[in-house]
Amino acid sequence: MKEQCKIKTSIGGQALIEGVMMRGPKKTAAAVWNAEGMLETRDFTDNMKPRPQWMRLPLIRGVGAVIESMKLGYTTLMYSAEASTGEDAEPESKFDLWLEKTFGDKLMKVLGTVASLLGVVLAIVLFLWLPAFLFNLIPGAKESTGIGWWRSVFEGVFRLLILVAYMTLVSQLPDMRRVFQYHGAEHKTIFCYESLEELTIENVKKHSRFHPRCGTSFLVLMLLVGIVIGFFIRTPNALFRTLIRLRLLPVTMGIGYELIRLCGKYSNVFTRIIAAPGLWMQRITTKEPDDHMIEAAIGALTAVVPENGEDRL
Repeated sequence: MKEQCKIKTSIGGQALIEGVMMRGPKKTAAAVWNAEGMLETRDFTDNMKPRPQWMRLPLIRGVGAVIESMKLGYTTLMYSAEASTGEDAEPESKFDLWLEKTFGDKLMKVLGTVASLLGVVLAIVLFLWLPAFLFNLIPGAKESTGIGWWRSVFEGVFRLLILVAYMTLVSQLPDMRRVFQYHGAEHKTIFCYESLEELTIENVKKHSRFHPRCGTSFLVLMLLVGIVIGFFIRTPNALFRTLIRLRLLPVTMGIGYELIRLCGKYSNVFTRIIAAPGLWMQRITTKEPDDHMIEAAIGALTAVVPENGEDRL
């Protein structure tokens, strides 16, 4: 049995603008390079509210984990943006000054809420409504009741193509490329820790940036699970299919989360097949980090590793 199997899969992370956020069994912390070039670490454990016992049940726990991760990710992302802003920041425009005057201290919260709502609406249109709408443009597709299997495959493949195209495009942006490099640093550092090696830059560099227990893999698995669920949605109406898929989203998240847990816990033919699409997508969403980024990932992970070794089997 490999040594890394002695570590529970309880450490997770997230790439930030100029740093890394890590979650351990009991603690959550972010390590960010501030405007002065110093590595600044902040504890976000108080932002983690204990989940009710029923939220830890299989399938249900996946929904709770997603919601919790989104809330915590937004909080730490705002912290990362503030910490990495220095004197060389671009001067504020008149519109920026008007926003600050109008909303005051609530400005970032308002902008974050608006951006989140727009993102949700855009995601629903692109990933749920548009695939169903386009399939109905195929001659005879809307009237036929015997092509449900092909409809679900078409919609699922179209969603995957949108995701790949989007990730590929944003990866070309310099800022997003840095985020993806921090993402790679996070994965390599977690692998180093799970291999029971000392957390040094040289040790971390040796490990892979592709990790089966990753948000990218989870997203891809959700899309694949959605293809199977789509087999049972018989209505051809694009709006109704969208509404039904929204109602079934917790089921999709729950199944996807359980599959990710299996991939992180076991290594066999079955889990390798399940993990393969997500690992392939990580070739886009992770990049090889530099020493600076690895240092931030080590700082974040060190801050959440239990001193009493309670995350070890």
